[in-house]
Amino acid sequence: MTTTSNGIRAIALAGPAGAGKTSLAEAMLFASGTITRQGSVEAGSSVGDASAEARARGGSTELNLMRFAWLDDQFALLDTPGAPGFAADGHAAMASADMVLVVVDPDPARAPLVEPVLRQIDALGVPHAIFVNKVDQAKGSISELLGALQAYSAEPLVARQIPIREGDKIAGFVDLALERAFHYEPGKPSVEIAIPADVAEREAHDRFHMLEQLADHDDALLEQLLSDEKPALRTVLDDLITEMRANQIVPVLFGSAANGWGVRRLMKMLRHEAPGADETAARLGTNGKGLHIFKIANGGAVGRLALARVLGETLSEGAEIEADGETIRLGALFTMQGDKTAKVGKASHGEVIAIAKAEAAKAGMLIGAQGHGDQSVWLIEAPARNAALAIATRNRNDDVKLSTALHKLVEEDPTLDWAHDELGHETILKGVNDEHLAVTLHRLKRRYGIEVDTHPPRIAYKESIRKSATQRGRHKKQSGGHGQYGDCVIEVRPLEHGAGFEFSDTISGGAIPKQWIPAVEHGVRDAMEKGPLGFPVVDVAVTLTDGSFHAVDSSELAFRLAGRLAMSEALAQCAPYLLEPVCHITVSAPPGTGSKVGSVISARRGHILGLGTHPDWPQWEEVEAHIPEAALHGLDAELRSLSHGLATFVTRFDHLAELGGKLADEVVKAGG
Repeated sequence: MTTTSNGIRAIALAGPAGAGKTSLAEAMLFASGTITRQGSVEAGSSVGDASAEARARGGSTELNLMRFAWLDDQFALLDTPGAPGFAADGHAAMASADMVLVVVDPDPARAPLVEPVLRQIDALGVPHAIFVNKVDQAKGSISELLGALQAYSAEPLVARQIPIREGDKIAGFVDLALERAFHYEPGKPSVEIAIPADVAEREAHDRFHMLEQLADHDDALLEQLLSDEKPALRTVLDDLITEMRANQIVPVLFGSAANGWGVRRLMKMLRHEAPGADETAARLGTNGKGLHIFKIANGGAVGRLALARVLGETLSEGAEIEADGETIRLGALFTMQGDKTAKVGKASHGEVIAIAKAEAAKAGMLIGAQGHGDQSVWLIEAPARNAALAIATRNRNDDVKLSTALHKLVEEDPTLDWAHDELGHETILKGVNDEHLAVTLHRLKRRYGIEVDTHPPRIAYKESIRKSATQRGRHKKQSGGHGQYGDCVIEVRPLEHGAGFEFSDTISGGAIPKQWIPAVEHGVRDAMEKGPLGFPVVDVAVTLTDGSFHAVDSSELAFRLAGRLAMSEALAQCAPYLLEPVCHITVSAPPGTGSKVGSVISARRGHILGLGTHPDWPQWEEVEAHIPEAALHGLDAELRSLSHGLATFVTRFDHLAELGGKLADEVVKAGG
């Protein structure tokens, strides 16, 4: 069987924040000779995580692109962020990858952190393997870790290696496929050694278990095992390749990126076993001819760039592609190494490139070269935007620049959103969580020179009434010439919650001419925009019962002002009370945290509706509740702190509920 594929291979690095994805990328660049000195994320000297925001927080805030050559094979690395606020930045890139390498740390207690990315990979259908990083810091056993991880993987995990220990430290490994042992050498290739006597028995047991797992998908291998025949090495290697590419197994390797342990062995596995661009083109349905745009990047020296994977025909600067029904000409083509760009004349099958001046290209697009079939769009589900801030420029001269800057930020990060709230007269910026918004505001200042002040968005409080009242409103004014005269009598009464507003009239005998009755309603509505407590009024009925007019001085404006006056005075007599918006919230929480989530929601005046298992993730829990919108601010950070950053939630407006007592007094005093 052929163990390599045509074209440059793209490997996505994914996994929880802090597992060491960017450090592993750095180690591969160093091991391949691409860089002469291995930097570190902590020291701010790595090729990836080069943005000011990533350097400041010591972790990835956006997708990183890198590349290296290893034994005449070319690889592109797509290093995806792991923190919940930024993880979606790499989801589209993973769809473009030939294989995803899931990087985890060796602590079994942190195994649940891996489930979200495994679910994402399964949804995309991309072959994947696991690299257990930081084994120099491992305190438990690798087998215990694999047992914990298996609970969150839909496919069986197949250990490709077992550790060799010296005391309580891992000092090397045995390759179960090759049946060869290696001793780690910091920063250098591992040295082959004889399999230690105290490891030999376990090696035989674990290798047989690996073969049993492979035999689940290979009847010929199963027969050999049942007959106590030792399969040929080629058979074992071919099964490992075939079953991994078919998403039937997930191989597991381990090492330490910081020390270079196991990195070269990992790269050899990628070279011989990772699928290539041909398989990815088939999976994406391009028939080997296409271009997948997975991100738009703004703010660099080159300007707007469309980051893409070339599938099929070689593309050159000036080539024409179809996007959104129009033919566009590609600008300059670049390769990327961290934040550095290098211009190239053309890009071949499998290349990961950045394209200038592709204005019609949008993230998620799968487009074909001219004349090669219809385009399609990959719909990428954005995570819930659970954080929101009202923002206002410190320098009013920046108001015009702000909308342009926000448009560019949202274009490159679809998990952001912004809008102008007409009711609150505020610009609202929404993101995945507070960390996400903080990084966005830092980018806004660094890239576009715009500083903003922030505060929580205004809550859409309303008010209603308990009692009924009858009130006359008369507007009379004489200032020379025609005067103004409007006179009306209205009855105001409460309606049930959610009924809205009703207006009717019982005018008879021409007390008010019909053409001016709508003006009274307009005046009533005007008064309802701000009731006695300072908020819009809802759930009331108004009946116009009487009035009078003047043949010369009455007008539409006069009756509108009369209606407003009558309604304002009537509402003050109707025992107004405050209503606050209440949301329905659904929280997805990792195992064992559901009761804690419920306690947090209850402490925020929430009402728990139910606690059960997640419908799609059996290990997880789901909490449903009603919670006041005012209590949502800061909830995301609190839930993340009790769930290793994993708990997520979605909300929707559910109903208005009465707010009384001290809280209501504070809201009225603050004016919302």
